[in-house]
Amino acid sequence: MHIANISVPDALNSLRSSTDGLSSVEAQRRLREYGANTIAEVRGVPLWRQFLKEFSHFFALILWVAAGLAFFAETQSPGEGMWQLGTAIVAVILINGSFSFWQEYRAERAIAALRKLLPPSAKVMRDGQLFTLPADSLVPGDIVLLEEGDNVPADCRLIAGADIRVNASTITGESQPKARSPENVAGQLPLDAKNLLLAGTSLISGQGRALVFATGMHSEFGKIAHLTQTATKSVSHLQLEIARLSKLVAIFATTLGLVFFVIGTAIGLPFWTNLMFAIGIIVANVPEGLLPTVTLALAMATQRMARRHALVRHLPAVETLGATTVICSDKTGTLTENRMSVRQVFVDGALLPGEHPAALSGAGQLLSNIRHCHNLKRSRAAGGEVWLGDPMEVALRSYAEQAGVGGEMPILGQLPFDSDRRRMSVIVEQAGERWLYCKGAPEVVLPLCATQQADGREIALDEPARQGILKAQEAMADQGLRVLAFAWRRLAKAEPLVEQGLVFSGLIGLHDPPRPEVPEAIARCHSAGIKVIMVTGDHPHTALAIAREIGLVRGPQPQTVLGESLRKMTPAQLQIALDSPEIIFARVTAEQKMLVVNALKNKGEIVAVTGDGVNDAPALKAAHIGIAMGIAGTDVAKAAADMILLDDNFASIVNAVEEGRAVFENIRKFLTYILTSNIPELMPYLAYMLFRIPLPLTIIQILAVDLGTDMLPALALGAERPDPKLMQQPPRPAEERLLSWSLLARAYLWLGMLEAGVALTVFFGVLQLGGWQYGLPLATFDPLYLQATTACLAAIVVAQMVNVFLCRHPREAAHSFSLRQNPLLLLGVAVELGLILLIVYSPPGHALFATQAFEPQVWLWIVLLALGFGLLEEGRKYLVRRRG
Repeated sequence: MHIANISVPDALNSLRSSTDGLSSVEAQRRLREYGANTIAEVRGVPLWRQFLKEFSHFFALILWVAAGLAFFAETQSPGEGMWQLGTAIVAVILINGSFSFWQEYRAERAIAALRKLLPPSAKVMRDGQLFTLPADSLVPGDIVLLEEGDNVPADCRLIAGADIRVNASTITGESQPKARSPENVAGQLPLDAKNLLLAGTSLISGQGRALVFATGMHSEFGKIAHLTQTATKSVSHLQLEIARLSKLVAIFATTLGLVFFVIGTAIGLPFWTNLMFAIGIIVANVPEGLLPTVTLALAMATQRMARRHALVRHLPAVETLGATTVICSDKTGTLTENRMSVRQVFVDGALLPGEHPAALSGAGQLLSNIRHCHNLKRSRAAGGEVWLGDPMEVALRSYAEQAGVGGEMPILGQLPFDSDRRRMSVIVEQAGERWLYCKGAPEVVLPLCATQQADGREIALDEPARQGILKAQEAMADQGLRVLAFAWRRLAKAEPLVEQGLVFSGLIGLHDPPRPEVPEAIARCHSAGIKVIMVTGDHPHTALAIAREIGLVRGPQPQTVLGESLRKMTPAQLQIALDSPEIIFARVTAEQKMLVVNALKNKGEIVAVTGDGVNDAPALKAAHIGIAMGIAGTDVAKAAADMILLDDNFASIVNAVEEGRAVFENIRKFLTYILTSNIPELMPYLAYMLFRIPLPLTIIQILAVDLGTDMLPALALGAERPDPKLMQQPPRPAEERLLSWSLLARAYLWLGMLEAGVALTVFFGVLQLGGWQYGLPLATFDPLYLQATTACLAAIVVAQMVNVFLCRHPREAAHSFSLRQNPLLLLGVAVELGLILLIVYSPPGHALFATQAFEPQVWLWIVLLALGFGLLEEGRKYLVRRRG
């Protein structure tokens, strides 16, 4: 039998211990056998391997190969700029890899947060004497002494104690304190047993002795820690797509390089010259700036989300948010304000509005009950004394004070609230008289009542009266109110606290108002095709009423699943239940929430889930997007989550989803922009090999575009604000590709070819202006050749300056987007223009990129051709819009 189900003597005997504790010798022997009472860290990937991993993924390997080829080419043909190219590519790899590693390193803090919840020391009986020992030296069989404020150091069976209440929210997720007593219980699970104290919880009141029966990783707390560490995190869609893009780029670039190496050999080019051009073609088709641009775009998105109260801890999670199809949300504090107020009162058989407490001045016992039956503590603040504790009790006490009830009665004894009793009682004394005040759920308080108060008199509480009270309770719950029943009786001088023969005094309905921005956020989810599921520990009537109030439920009969029913469901039954268009989970635990998350994942949904307790950590880590509460959440939940809500507000989740969708679209925008320039970089090599013309663009000039002029405009596209229409569309399909055929066709076959035409037209125009004729040789140091390649480079850059505005949307006209929406765009174009002017006109630019200033009228050709390129793309967009 479990230790919770046997008597105290049997529990001591089962661990061969006594009330005097273990001997020091036996304790040392057990410490060697069971190990230290610590949260062990599951051996993971060493830090150095995590660091190297950031430099060895597929895209990084492509860049390493490109850099290696460049350095090799420099040894065979010095002075062609290959050394600078290789160095720049290596710098890109190192900067991007280091940044990614730092982001991940900062994120993994779950175990440190778990360890903080265990105390450093404990009061332990050894050899019949009391010692204060390090908590990690505890072993099964030890006797520990605990009092108010102590953290429980290990899983213990209570063997003696009085008035003990524990805060078990870190383990169970329930915010209400739980009463604990030494009596053995029958058939309860460890998390529910009233005689157990679990590691990671803390005593709110009382003191007692407890027998340690599980330590370290064998405790319930240790099991949660193990799950948190071993739960695998889903690979984000963006990570998969970048890996796929890397492979496509590698295959495409390598294939082109090999094809044209063969062509060059066939037409008689020298081997080393041929190899250099093959390397040039490969480098021209590798978008070296893609990874740093993606990383920076994600980092900028996290900054925008932080301003909207959503702190993202893992960069890829930004994009995953945009694919979310289901959000599992808590109710209290997330959908509601967690700010209770009295809305209705049932007294003297009548249901009254609660907005005017002074009108209840005749209900003296009810108001006294409300004022004095609580567990609040005083605290001094800047504005005077305040009460700290459950928001519901704070609201009740404030209500009684507004009704004119004053004075303090000393509390002589109490039976604390717990989730099993669902009520609490106190004994107070005033003017020599002792009173018992009780409050709790109507269904548990009402059976304890023999009479009721009506018009200042006590009358019998018959069955019709009981039914009337229950109907009033249902009416309140149907309005989303949390309903409490209140009862009292006068005690004789030495009479103990016994909850029997009470006088029913009334019901109070408290309202936790929905956050004002939540209904709009729910409506945005509906229009965006995102299903929102409320997962709460509240009463199903209250949950349903709030769900209707915020627009989460609109149909006449939504499915409501209670935690007890959920626990008995098979995986198939749960998945079928989740097909319901509207479903609410009520009275559920955090472990049952994990079942819902896994079922949704098995159905192919992209799941975001909220949580705040230690026991939520495995579910947060297993979900595609784990969202921890920044205000109410534990450190462990925050460490396991991908995103932290700084304001615990559901609307912030929806804002983050919108930003995530924008990130995916923005990556497509700057991917189109970056890939477009690959074609005008590639075509000069093809023309050189096929038509025996001077090479229009050198490899180092390609680098000037990929890692120079294109970078900031591409980043500006990554900072585009979300399109309002994004949240009017369903989530994109999970199989939708980042690099689609339509994107490739637009970038390579349309925009890229137009840009290549602009660049080559300018190149040949400068040669013609200088008197060159087809077939004449032209040395690489000839001023005319340098001017022509410089003009070709300038034409690509200016065309890209136009292209950055074209890429803001694949269908909508460029002029439909205000420049004020994205100031970074103008900055990027200004920097791009400044860089090309430096390359064209400055001596360092000439030396580094083998350029030379060309005739001023060439700029006019470049600008006119670039504008013509823009007009052609705008014409295509117009035709697409007309076709619908």
